[in-house]
Order: sequence, then C-alpha cells, then structure tokens
Amino acid sequence: MQKPAFVGRSCSGPDRRSLLRLGSLALAGTGLTRLPGRAGTVATSEEPSVIFVWLPGGPAHIDTFDMKPDAPAEYRGAFKPIRTTVPGIEVCELLPQHAARAHRFSLIRSISHKFADHGGGHKKFMTGRDPREPTGFVNDHPAMGSMVYKEIGDTTPGVPGYTLLTDGGRQQIDTFSLGSSYLGMATHPFVAYGDPSRQDFKVPNLGTRVVKPATLAERLDLLGGIGGDPATLARLNGPEVFRDRAMELLNSTRARDAFDLTRETEKTRARYGWHAYGQRALLARRLVEAGARFVTLTMESPNVLGREWPKDVTYNWDSHAVNCHIFDDSRWRFPLLDQAVSALIDDLYDRGLNRRVLLVVTGEFGRTPKLEQVNGRPGRDHWPQAMSVLVSGGGLKMGQVVGSTTSRGEVPKDRPLVPNDLWATVLRHLKVDYADKAYLDHTGRPMPLLPDGKPISELI
Repeated sequence: MQKPAFVGRSCSGPDRRSLLRLGSLALAGTGLTRLPGRAGTVATSEEPSVIFVWLPGGPAHIDTFDMKPDAPAEYRGAFKPIRTTVPGIEVCELLPQHAARAHRFSLIRSISHKFADHGGGHKKFMTGRDPREPTGFVNDHPAMGSMVYKEIGDTTPGVPGYTLLTDGGRQQIDTFSLGSSYLGMATHPFVAYGDPSRQDFKVPNLGTRVVKPATLAERLDLLGGIGGDPATLARLNGPEVFRDRAMELLNSTRARDAFDLTRETEKTRARYGWHAYGQRALLARRLVEAGARFVTLTMESPNVLGREWPKDVTYNWDSHAVNCHIFDDSRWRFPLLDQAVSALIDDLYDRGLNRRVLLVVTGEFGRTPKLEQVNGRPGRDHWPQAMSVLVSGGGLKMGQVVGSTTSRGEVPKDRPLVPNDLWATVLRHLKVDYADKAYLDHTGRPMPLLPDGKPISELI
C-alpha cells in the first residue's frame, strides 16, 4: 500500500512526566483528556449528534457538486454531470450512489471565506474565526468540536462524547487545527487512528478487558500519593478529569463494543466498502448509535485494502497539478467517497437515526474553477471563494440546493454564506445555546462561542 510521508505536528502541553504525576498513565495509559459528562444523564434516542466528515486539502466543488457543463473546457474539466433523484439537482458522474440518494441530502453551494492557505483555511473553518496568522495549523481559538464538547460533555457513561477518527500519523491535535486553545486539553477529542479496514486495526488506549476492581483500587491508592504542581494541574483543568474518564472506560465495555467492527455483518461492511473511508464511516455510525455526540472523521488517504494507488494519485484532496493528475486522482478517490458517504446516509435513515444525527461533509475550501497545467498534467489550486458542503439528516429539509455560484463557479451568486452559518445550523441541531455563550481567553477576555453566523433558514 502506497503511503505518504506524513509530518506530525506536536501539540503544546505538559510533558510525559507531568501526565504521569497526574495519574493518566498510572490508569492504564488511557490517554484521555476530556470533561466529565453531566451527572446522571444517559444518551437517548432524542439526544442529537453530529458526524463531521472532513476532506483535508479541499475537494473541487466544480468537479463534484457544483459542475458547470456549459463553462469553457479549461473550467468544466473532464467529467459530466448526471441527474439525481431530485429534479434539477445534478452531481458528478463519478458519484452515482450520491445521485440515487439526493432526496436524502441537501447541498450548500455558496459558502466562502478568505483564507487560501491550508492552515488558514483549517483554522478559519474549524474555529469560526479569522486566524491571526494565515498559515500554520495551531489554533488561536478553540475548534468547534472542543466548544461543543465543553457544552455537552459525555452523556453516555463509557462512550467518548467527542471522537476523532483519522489515519495513522495524522492523530496529532494540530494536524487539522483541532486544538482547544484557552479551553484546555480536557476538551480534546478521544483519538482513534489507523485504517479500520485492516484486520490488525486496534484502537489505542482501549484495553481488551475490564480492569479488575482490586487493580483499580491499587492504582487509585498510588494516585493518592502522587502530587502535581498547581500550575500544571490548573492548566489541565484538574486531575479528576483524567481519572473520572479513565475509570469510566476501564470499567465499561461500551466503548470497546462501539469500536468493534466485527460486530457488523460482512454484508454491511462490504456495503460501506473495504477501504479506510468506508470502515471509518461505519465506525462513526456505531459511535453515535452508542451515544457519542460529536464525531469528526477524516477521509484523507484513499487506501483500499489489498490495492496499490494508481499513478498520479495523492494522499489527500489537495489536487494541484504538482501533486497529482486531478482527473486520474478523482477516478480513484471519488468512488470511495461515493460508497462510504452513501452507505452512511442510508444507514442513518434506515436505522431511524436521521433526525437525531446530522451528517456534514466538507473540506476547508474549494478548488480553482480554471484548471492549471504542469508538464501537461491538470490540477486545481486552492479556492476559498467558493465551495460545496453536503448535509444530511438532523431533521433538516433535504433534497434541495442552497445558494449558487456564477457560471464558472468562481464566487457565490445567490445566497452568499460563510462557514459560521453552517456552524450555527449545527449548534442549533445540537441544542447548544450559543447566542450568549462566551469563554475567557488566556488574557481573561470573554470570547463568544460563535462570533457571527445564523442558522441556514432554507434547511430548517
């Protein structure tokens, strides 16, 4: 299997010795840094959840959900649009399963922002704020997942309320600008990395058996004698956070069961696809069904079990001509996305989860409508001026397109929107009252959860 040379980004925070003194490593190395859930609450069928599918690098809107067949050849690309189950809505011919389910999703075609660098685009989209630096992936403000987690916490004992599913080597908190900034490490997601389509896939920090009560008692006694300097404890929001969450996972089989794909039938797993995209999407469904409230999953490296990438395929959606042949890459990558997302949409609807669970599929921006050429190889550059976002479920109105772009897909034409309009819609679904919610930053200034944006009225 072809693998990219990943560059991991470090997350600033306490060193291993500090964590040991706090007892997180003493408690079986769970690596958990999360808030305690609301006491006495258990997720029910009424508890709203979000599956946030992140396509790092930015998919080309003009080659997927906002095609322009009448534009000049140097804009419209190599693919043709096809009809869907909703009259008037068309998608790329490489997405036939999407086309068969257009009545179960809606497309937003008019979101845009101003940050064309990957780092700036990630930070803008993930935090809902203009970053101080247009490059780099370390957040100035908390990512939306951390803010949601701060408000909701863990509502099902033993199930991580906020989870990140991603490729191995991409699990560092700053890789996708998921840092928590002034909210602290306690609002970081539980991270499960690796390719879940592989037989040797294991979730780090989750044991295979419940720890014996006597063993736990011994460890708790040990923790009682381990101190910590006040500055470190304050920075980590208190050692009880780590201990409470570690105890829950060590004493519960819920998380291990939720991450156990062998509990699914071979037919179901095949429907999602024997590739990283598909099996990761299936994991997300299992997690929200078990009570997780916010699951972020990346569909980045297009790995297919037992198959090598063809020539001119790149590791994520950054389809510059210097990285790949955009159309050859699309012929390999789009069918994987098509299968995984379509199976997830069907599962959410067929299992009665479509009102409780909101699915969002997006990258940090679109791609340049006009093709670039490098040594005869076509590609597209970064383009935050226009992008397409897919939403499904959440009790929203499906089978429609919100907004439009100009004839060449360059900028919004109708109903211009920003990422925070999408986030306002997500927060409304999660029943998070963000209007008057603010957090103190490192200087003690109150920072609103969402500084602007309104729920997208057409979807409500």
